[in-house]
Amino acid sequence: QVHLVESGGGLVQPGGSLRLSCAASGNIFSIAVMGWFRQAPGKQRELVAAITNGGRTNYADSVKGRFTISRDNAKMTVFLQMNSLKPEDTAAYYCNAGPELSAGSWGQGTQVTVSS
Repeated sequence: QVHLVESGGGLVQPGGSLRLSCAASGNIFSIAVMGWFRQAPGKQRELVAAITNGGRTNYADSVKGRFTISRDNAKMTVFLQMNSLKPEDTAAYYCNAGPELSAGSWGQGTQVTVSS
């Protein structure tokens, strides 16, 4: 129903910044919330940040004050501005979009590696 394409991942030094993008297409009218999850090797996938169509946001405690999620509703694109990156932020980041979080469609993921 919904197709998601993430971009913006890469290798960055601790303290650096990256901006992830997720573009949605297809049945975009079914989207009420978009969010970013991440999964490190051997660990459970966890919610990083989410934003509703109305602009309500939620963040994981580990990224509060460092990450900012935003959304272009007209283009159905969600962004994740990641500042003050830490090695523990290293993970594959996945976009999700649908009527509710995690139950929607998933993107293919984009790798974020924070290392010196």
